[in-house]
Amino acid sequence: MISMRHAYCVLIVLSSTASPGVAQRATDTASSWMAVEAALGRSATLQPGGIARFAFPRSDLTVTLDGVTLKPALALGGWLAFKPLAANSALVMGDLVLTENEVAPVMRALQAGGVEQTALHNHLLGETPRVMYMHVMARGNAAAIATTIRNALAQSATPMTVAPAPANPVTVNLDTADIARALRVSGRLNGVVYQVSIPRRERITFMGEEIPPSMGVASAINFQPSGDGKATITGDFVLRDAEVGPVMRVLRSNGIAITALHSHMVGEQPRLYFMHFWANDDAARLARGLREALDVMVVRGPSVR
Repeated sequence: MISMRHAYCVLIVLSSTASPGVAQRATDTASSWMAVEAALGRSATLQPGGIARFAFPRSDLTVTLDGVTLKPALALGGWLAFKPLAANSALVMGDLVLTENEVAPVMRALQAGGVEQTALHNHLLGETPRVMYMHVMARGNAAAIATTIRNALAQSATPMTVAPAPANPVTVNLDTADIARALRVSGRLNGVVYQVSIPRRERITFMGEEIPPSMGVASAINFQPSGDGKATITGDFVLRDAEVGPVMRVLRSNGIAITALHSHMVGEQPRLYFMHFWANDDAARLARGLREALDVMVVRGPSVR
């Protein structure tokens, strides 16, 4: 993980050979983004296009569904993504994972600081305890937005310290190579959860800004091993309106339940729909079903071949 602090320190060094005014602006920018990391209490993971992404996994929750205990990386991973704009400002989007009783106080604190909520809904069905997902958006001073969100998360039990990495390697009871072959797209391991991200090909804009895949507009497919070659899967397909019906029918025909269909943003172009799913079955068979769903999408991302 490369922190924003390190990235912007490089920017300062490179700018020092330019005019004093340029160097000063670079120093001011670096200071602003260091303040973002300080406010959120963690370093960012830098994504393509200069996006700074922060993870807020709900490792404090023990959530079960269909006899499976959900890993945070499977379905409980809150996140924020900052797109730098001019004058130390940013476009910020994210998804906060909350229990039902946390929704009202977190929303109150966000609204007090000018951070909008663009969606509030379920992603799963029948989990215990019930979990809600609050999608947020803001545009303005990056450090001020970060402070507002930190204050809002303080109204919940979201862990605000970063858990240390496991001391020993984690054993993954999952044939990720077989899954990648079936999907015809590879992913990465996050602990024991195999995560696959599939971007859309067309340009997506929001508030006049292009929204890259790392800001929540890529289809996400997660596999958590559940023993004997089986896996629990969940995630969401990012769809245009003409794709909703065909993808839903293919998923259901492959024994994959549809758990939610809704928007995550307000006013994006083109309009997008997010279809969440769930199944617990043979991992390779589920991967083949997911591949069939990808094949009926009208527009497919470049990673899908």
